[in-house]
Amino acid sequence: MIALDRTRTVAVIGAGTMGQGIAQVALVAGHRVRLYDAAPGSAERGAAAVAARLARLAEKGRMDAAERDAALARLAPAGALGELADAALVIEAIIEDLPAKQRLFAELEDVVDDACLLATNTSSLSVTAVAGALRRPGRFVGLHFFNPAPLLPLVEVVSAATTDEDAADTAYATAAAWGKSPVRCTDTPGFIVNRVARPFYAEAFRLHEEGVADPATIDAVLRECGGFAMGPFELTDLIGQDVNEAVTRSVWESFFHDPKFTPSLAQRRLVESGLLGRKSGRGWFRYGDEQDRPLPATAPPAPAPEWVTVSGDLGPAEELVALMEEAGIAVEREEDGVGAIVLDDVTLFLAQGGYAFEYGDNVIHYDLALDYRAATRIALAPADTVDPEGVRAAVGLFRALGKQVSVIEDVPGMIVARTVAMLVDLAADAVAKGVASPADIDTAMRRGVNYPIGPLEWGDRLSADWVSVFLSELHDACPGGRYAPSALLRRRGASEGKLL
Repeated sequence: MIALDRTRTVAVIGAGTMGQGIAQVALVAGHRVRLYDAAPGSAERGAAAVAARLARLAEKGRMDAAERDAALARLAPAGALGELADAALVIEAIIEDLPAKQRLFAELEDVVDDACLLATNTSSLSVTAVAGALRRPGRFVGLHFFNPAPLLPLVEVVSAATTDEDAADTAYATAAAWGKSPVRCTDTPGFIVNRVARPFYAEAFRLHEEGVADPATIDAVLRECGGFAMGPFELTDLIGQDVNEAVTRSVWESFFHDPKFTPSLAQRRLVESGLLGRKSGRGWFRYGDEQDRPLPATAPPAPAPEWVTVSGDLGPAEELVALMEEAGIAVEREEDGVGAIVLDDVTLFLAQGGYAFEYGDNVIHYDLALDYRAATRIALAPADTVDPEGVRAAVGLFRALGKQVSVIEDVPGMIVARTVAMLVDLAADAVAKGVASPADIDTAMRRGVNYPIGPLEWGDRLSADWVSVFLSELHDACPGGRYAPSALLRRRGASEGKLL
């Protein structure tokens, strides 16, 4: 694969935040850049904003003055499309409107030569549909940068149904030469990240709507137990509820209302109320006064047990045995059993796909953790029939292991386990349908949305069989198709095969 030569001109159309960011990336990589916007004066203002950013980088020592001056000399605003005639690559970053993009690229074909690579930065529209208006759609690709483009490493290189392989290869190599982490994918709703990431938001919102726990508690469990950098409520407040909800709705509609992508009514109400998150001062949380931020529900301290019985293999939670022994708790092992921790009359199971009460009157489920040793919080979901002393005993066990404890309502799948299982399922489904390679999917989720590990790697750590059985039980508890495991996940689980 050969990247675009740095002596060639790159044109960026759309001088908003994203267009400015892409222009900055191409400039720093050494290209001449022409920045165009149809709105009078926008290209000049955009170029000035890029120049100001480069100046700040130089002031902070992240770019030397000579590099800054050379980059600024290569940047020029364009007053008309005709000034882009010498471009070897044109990247569009205008409004997310299909007819507007189609008109723009149809006009561009009369300006640039036949060898010019054309690319759209769309995040929600079909790349194939945008290319449909072109005489030569083979040279058209999606180059989906993430905002802010100069900082975030991921670029999704999207091949439309008509994209030539050489065009996709050049786009991929060019993004890599610009210091980005490109991944390849086919033209599918949401591409990789916005398709696979939907459960991270959707399951949290659904748990909240079901009254399982409040937003601050769900966020804390996903951060402190699941290992995610931010919880879904605080993250969508940062993104903007209108932006996140629009992406969710677009993917759902593009998949013909598939229940796996169903939007949240609670989030829709936020958008309708104008509670858009940080930018409006209020979303799931209030902003401006940190004292107003709610704290996660945390159980008070309770005495540690002197001993426990562990029956069978705890599977993904086996590390808890070592942690209990290190905490001075005597552990009696029983080889037979179904993977349980027994405290007097209370039995603790790792989160299952069903309700805790379905496994017995004195059953408490505990949530999945990315790393039980590193986790600082655990969620417990007791059956309604567990008495308060039984819950205190379970709280005391995990407090002895150095964990804060959040007690939530009895719910199938709990918080982390349910979210992770759905992420694994959608990633496996994307592999099966040829959206992208397993490695590219995991790279996209780590580099694009900062997941602690890729969902397919996570699935392999748990085993495809564990995830498939978990989702099958969840599907039985909550029928309707949302939780039915994908075909590839079931096949890999049955054969004890790997996902990654």
